[in-house]
Amino acid sequence: MTELRLDGKTEDGNHLSLVDGDGKNYSVRISDTLRATVNQPRLTSVPAVDAQETISVKEIQRRLRAGESFEQIARDGQTTVEKVERFSGPIMQEREYILSNARDLVMRKDSHRIDLTFGEVVLAKLAPRGVDTDQVSWNTWRQLDGVWHIELHYPNRDGNGVATWNFDLARRALDASDDNGAWLIDEEAPTRISTSAMIYSEPTHPSRLEEPKIEPEIVRIADLINAIDEKPETPRLAVIRETPTAADSQDGITSRAKVPSWDEIMFGRKSEETPEDN
Repeated sequence: MTELRLDGKTEDGNHLSLVDGDGKNYSVRISDTLRATVNQPRLTSVPAVDAQETISVKEIQRRLRAGESFEQIARDGQTTVEKVERFSGPIMQEREYILSNARDLVMRKDSHRIDLTFGEVVLAKLAPRGVDTDQVSWNTWRQLDGVWHIELHYPNRDGNGVATWNFDLARRALDASDDNGAWLIDEEAPTRISTSAMIYSEPTHPSRLEEPKIEPEIVRIADLINAIDEKPETPRLAVIRETPTAADSQDGITSRAKVPSWDEIMFGRKSEETPEDN
């Protein structure tokens, strides 16, 4: 095993610079896991509870498991980042264990029937596109339902790409939770949840009023045919006269029918008869 000596931080402050006995340089990224591992030995010398602080060790570890940063936990708990780091060791190791299990999950076989793990599939997708795989970073935290959220950051032309998945350790199941995650493992993009529209509560609002339905008029075919076949009769005018005209007298007509009176129409009574004209 080659022994390395710490030479300080790199210029960007995100890596440690290491040197071996032959003067060859190495670097390691300063991650939360690295900080937690370095601070782990101090756990035995720290009291379990600090009565002067508003956040407990259990709460610190719960929030770390949920993915919150050291700085956010320290600010909300009115404590120091160093205090959070002291109790972060077991949780950060648990998160690294979940990432290791997820990356080692067999996804498919290649053309030579060799198993390809999740981590290999992702890197094989990024490397041909000019992505520096050394700049790829992984992160994970546990969600409220117990499923672990896996997050991958990788450099791209826009600066930084992000892909996410959900990992169920008990079932050994991994599913993409965004388009980039689906693309990296050659799966269909997850279905997007449609948002519901606004519904007004006022019963008199126009959106709640139903338009009256106009029932179509039903016409029977038989009625339609009868209406076509029937021809309306031409009305004829009738003239009633009581006194015959000169032309009527020549035809031998001496009298005409008398127009009934109103009493005869209404009550059936005959008016006084008038002598017929001779």
